[in-house]
Amino acid sequence: MHRARQRSKNRIASLLCAASTTAVFLLGCHYSPPLTSQQIEGQHLYNVRCEHCHGENDLALKPAPPDIRSILLRDKLPDGAPATDLAVRRIVLNGKGKMPSFAGRFTEDQMQALLAFLRSRPN
Repeated sequence: MHRARQRSKNRIASLLCAASTTAVFLLGCHYSPPLTSQQIEGQHLYNVRCEHCHGENDLALKPAPPDIRSILLRDKLPDGAPATDLAVRRIVLNGKGKMPSFAGRFTEDQMQALLAFLRSRPN
C-alpha cells in the first residue's frame, strides 16, 4: 500500500514538473521585458501618429500599410531594405509610397523614442 501511494505521488510530481516546465517554456518564448520610459514615449507617439494607418487602418488604405511594431527586430523592411534605424528614419521623415513625410513633426528625442519602441517586442 505504501509503495502504491509513493508511486502515485511520484507520478503527480512528474506531471506537475512537466506542466510547470511547459508553462515556463511557453511563457519564455513570448516574454517581453517591461518597456523603458523612452520606449513608452515611443509607444505613445506610435499610437497617436502611426497606429491609425499601420494598425487599425482607419483610412481604409488598400493595400493596408504593414504593421511596423517591432520592425527593427526583423532582418528586412517590407520593401526588402535592411531593417536599420537609418532606413526607418528616412521613411518616416521623407515618406514613401502612400506614406506622407513626417519631416518637422518629430523632434530628435521623439524620433529616438519612436525607434526605441519599434525595436521592442509588443506585449
